[in-house]
Amino acid sequence: MSNQLCEVIVLETSDLHGFLLPRSYADKTEVSYGLARIATIVKEMRGLHPNILLIDNGDCLQGTPLTYYHARINNEPPNPVVACMNELRYDAAVPGNHEFNYGLPYLKEAVEASSFPWLSANIVNEASGEPLFGKPYIVRELKNGLRIGILGLTTSYIPNWEQPQHIAGIRFDDPVETARHWVDVLKRQEQVDAVVVSYHGGFERDPETGGSTEPFTGENVGYAICEQIEGIDVLLTGHQHRAIAGCSINGVCVVQPSNEGRYLGKVTLQFERIEEVWTLKTCESELLSAEEYEPDETVERIAAEVETLTQVWLDQPIGRASGDMTFASHEEARLREHHFVEFINRVQMEVSGADISCTAIFDNQSPGFGKRITMREVVSNYIYPNTLKVLRISGSDIREALEKSAEYFELDERGAIAVSEAYLMPKPQHFNYDMWEGIDYELDIAREKGQRVTKLEWRGQPMRMDQTFDVVMNNYRAGGGGNYSMFRNKPVVKDIAVDMVELLADYIRERGVIEAGVNNNWRVVNSDERRISSHGSEQSGTI
Repeated sequence: MSNQLCEVIVLETSDLHGFLLPRSYADKTEVSYGLARIATIVKEMRGLHPNILLIDNGDCLQGTPLTYYHARINNEPPNPVVACMNELRYDAAVPGNHEFNYGLPYLKEAVEASSFPWLSANIVNEASGEPLFGKPYIVRELKNGLRIGILGLTTSYIPNWEQPQHIAGIRFDDPVETARHWVDVLKRQEQVDAVVVSYHGGFERDPETGGSTEPFTGENVGYAICEQIEGIDVLLTGHQHRAIAGCSINGVCVVQPSNEGRYLGKVTLQFERIEEVWTLKTCESELLSAEEYEPDETVERIAAEVETLTQVWLDQPIGRASGDMTFASHEEARLREHHFVEFINRVQMEVSGADISCTAIFDNQSPGFGKRITMREVVSNYIYPNTLKVLRISGSDIREALEKSAEYFELDERGAIAVSEAYLMPKPQHFNYDMWEGIDYELDIAREKGQRVTKLEWRGQPMRMDQTFDVVMNNYRAGGGGNYSMFRNKPVVKDIAVDMVELLADYIRERGVIEAGVNNNWRVVNSDERRISSHGSEQSGTI
C-alpha cells in the first residue's frame, strides 16, 4: 500500500484585546490591523485547505473602549468579541490574564456564549483541583484518522496583577509541571499523532540563542516548556505582543502573532502515514500580515451594534481643560513633570485621601486632554480597567520603588538619556515607569542602578527610611506588577473598587473645568551632562 500524506494548518490569534474593527478609537482613522482583517485571511485559508484548526491564545475580551463599554456600561447586546469568534468557527480559546479584568461572572458569560471550548489546564478550582473551564484539552480527529491534541495553558503570574475578588477560589498551577502531566495523557491515553500547546505566556529566553531576555519571575516560561517537556510538536504563544515565527526550540515549532490582530500565526504540519501510523515529517511557522487584507464584512456587521453605541458614548463631552494638557512628547513628559500626569496623581490623592501617589503614562499613544474633554479622551489615556489601592509602606520601600522606576532610563552612546532597551523589548513597558506626587525627588541617570535617587524628601525634610506612609496606586502596581516586589503583601489601608475611568469621568463632570498645572516636585537629570556642559559640550542629554 502506498504511503499517504496529510497537511494540517494551525492558525493562531493572540492578544486581540477587543480590537475587532480596523479603526482607531482615539481619532477614528483607519488602521491596518484588527480581527476583521484577520477574518478575511481565515476565510481565505478555509477555502484553500480542508484541515484548518483555529485557536485564540488569550487576552481577547479586554483592551478597547468597545470591550469596556460592553463590560461596564451596557452588556445587554451579545458579547461582540465572542460573536465574531463564533462566526469564524474557532476550535478553542485559551483564557489570558486580561480575561479576568472584568470579573469572573463576565468571563463565565463569555465562555457560555462561545460555540467553542475554553482551555486552560493550569487554572483550576481551588476546592476540587479540577480545571476551571472543564476539560483542559481537546482532540480533533480528521476523516483519515489523524488525531491532533490541543492543550491550553495560561501564565500562572495572574495573582500578582489581578484583583483578588476576580480570582477568588481559583488556583494557578505551574504551567511546566501541568504540561508535563497532560502532554503525557494526550500521548499515552488519547493516542494523538501531534500535540499543540497553546500557552498564554511568552519566552523568558531568546527563542533563537537561548540567552536570557528578562529576570526570571515565572511570568513567561515558554522556553522551559519546549526544553523540559517531551512530546510537544507546536507551541503557540502570546502575552508579550511579539512577532515570532520561523524558528523552533528543542524541536518544537513556535509562533507568536503580535497583538491587536496585526498578524495571524500560521503553522503548517506535514504528516505521512506508513503502515497505519501517522508521522509528523515537517513543521513550519510563519506570520500572515493583516495589513494586506480588506476587513471582512460579516465581522464588521456583527460588531456594528455595540460599536455604534460605543462611539456615541465616547463622544459625550464631560468637561473642559483650562491650559494645555495634551502630550507634545511622551518622552519629555517622563523626564519632567507634565500637566496630565500631575492631574492623574491629584485625582488619585483626592479620591483616596492619601498624601502620596504614583502613576504612569501607559503608552506613547496617550493623547492627554484637549480643551473639550470627552469620554473618548478618558479611555484613550487610561486604557486599563484598573482600580486604586492605598498601601502602607516604608520610606525604604518608596526609595526602592523610585530606583526601580529609574531603571527605565539609560545613557546612550552619546551620553544622552534614553529609554532602556529592557523596557522596549520584547515589548514596550512604558507603563512600568512611575511618576510620584506628594514627595520631592530627583533621579540621576548617570549614576549606577540602585544609586540613582539623589534626593528624596517629604514635607521639606529628608524622608526617613523607617517611617511609614500611605500611598495610592493602581491595583496592578499594588500587587507588585512590573517587578515592583517591594509592594507585594503590604497592608492595604483602602481598596477603592471603582474603575479609574469612572473615577476620572466623575471627577471631571463634578468640576466642569480642569486647571492644568504642575508643582515640579520631581526631575530626572544627567549629572554627566552637567559636567560635560561645564567644559563646553553641546550634548543635550535628553531623550
